[in-house]
Amino acid sequence: MVRNQGYHIKRILDNLPLVVPIQRLDQGSPVVYQHGFHVGLKGQYAGVIYQLCLFIYIEGWLFMPIMLDCFWCFSVKHEYEGNWSETTRITTCDPHAKRTVTSSESPQEVEDKKEIIFTYDVEFQESDVKWASRWDTYLLMADDQIHWFSIVNSLMIVLFLSGMVAMIMLRTLYRDISKYNQLETQEEAQEETGWKLLHGDVFRPPTNSDLLCVYVGTGVQFFGMILVTMIFAVLGFLSPSNRGGLMTALLLLWVFMGLFAGYASARLYKMFKGSEWKKITLRTAFMFPGAAFAIFFILNALIWGEKSSGAVPFGTMFALVFLWFGISVPLVFVGGYVGFKKPAIEDPVKTNKIPRQIPEQAWYMNPIFSILIGGILPFGAVFIELFFILTSIWLHQFYYIFGFLFIVFVILIVTCAEITIVLCYFQLCSEDYQWWWRSYLTSGSSALYLFLYAAFYFFTKLEITKPVSGILYFGYMLIASYSFFVLTGTIGFYACFWFTRLIYSSVKID
Repeated sequence: MVRNQGYHIKRILDNLPLVVPIQRLDQGSPVVYQHGFHVGLKGQYAGVIYQLCLFIYIEGWLFMPIMLDCFWCFSVKHEYEGNWSETTRITTCDPHAKRTVTSSESPQEVEDKKEIIFTYDVEFQESDVKWASRWDTYLLMADDQIHWFSIVNSLMIVLFLSGMVAMIMLRTLYRDISKYNQLETQEEAQEETGWKLLHGDVFRPPTNSDLLCVYVGTGVQFFGMILVTMIFAVLGFLSPSNRGGLMTALLLLWVFMGLFAGYASARLYKMFKGSEWKKITLRTAFMFPGAAFAIFFILNALIWGEKSSGAVPFGTMFALVFLWFGISVPLVFVGGYVGFKKPAIEDPVKTNKIPRQIPEQAWYMNPIFSILIGGILPFGAVFIELFFILTSIWLHQFYYIFGFLFIVFVILIVTCAEITIVLCYFQLCSEDYQWWWRSYLTSGSSALYLFLYAAFYFFTKLEITKPVSGILYFGYMLIASYSFFVLTGTIGFYACFWFTRLIYSSVKID
């Protein structure tokens, strides 16, 4: 059972994790270190007994552990006399004899339900690595070239989109606005077509505007959390020696960013002529965290059912609920109160009482089609880096190259903003003024591609056969994709919001 369920052991010595060196097949590639080691061997043998050999590197002879490596696991058929206890002497294990391990040794088969004794050897070796640099070996990345390729690939996408936005803003829009403002009569203006005719409807509140306010506020909360975490990580405040520091920082920042979530949702809600700010603030405080916590609780219950040590303890669950209800929710209400007390955001043009009829759209301007197309480029800008993130989470690799990640995050922001502006301009030129939700969904649809890529990664890179493990994977990736949808959707929405206000404030309306 151990062999098929993929059990993985992680050990720590002097705050350093046990790692397994893995040599890449291509020549000249440095060694990559896998966090922890697997138990058992899945292969042609019905059962095996493993002896774990540990090498501990020390600086000088001060016995300071520098790196703990599992270099070899081999099979030993151990024997002992009498009944087993912690003090029983294993007759086949001589602590004074140094065992030489060779690759010719083959695993020994054992019968089902037979007793297996796990032992290990320890050998100390002197190392030239200084104490201050002991983490450098762990964080050595063998794929820097691939990371740089990811950056170049993303930059090409950004340059392409930037060229299109520049062409729209500097040529087409400037020419259209100048021509429209020079028209002398109302009859001449009515003969015009395109985005200029939508000034009386473009800022009409969308359908289900309350939900849009909630999602935008939650996205602001996510954006602030990730941005501050990235800055701290790049500056070196999130050290890998502080286990759990990254997750702790994310949780605390999420809680305190609730202030901005309430503010953003209330400001947008008041612009839509809403009056019940407490209702919109309550939904902002509970909708996304409630959905994520419900999924997390179900997944954690499955882990509890499997009696796994990976289950989150009850005390930790209570602490999460306390942070949510005791700190996050009050801060969301404070932000909502402050935001609603602010003067409403004024539209640059007046909205007509009677909605304008939207003409029949071309097939490529179909909402579903344009939304799905819009999510491809933001996902394409980050999918290479996404591979390394998934590998670090599910294949026990180290990931602390936050410099690359911060650059990719900035590129993601620019890509989401630019692709949404481009598609919003095409939509307005087709005289379709319902841009509010589409601007959110255009960049937010990249989360769909993220989840599909996670499914592809599951079937091609992972060897998970147990149903519970598969449910855990897709459950956690569902939460991650949902979070990515909220983040990217908010970025696209604010980019479109700024764009429409900019262009319609430049048009002279009598």
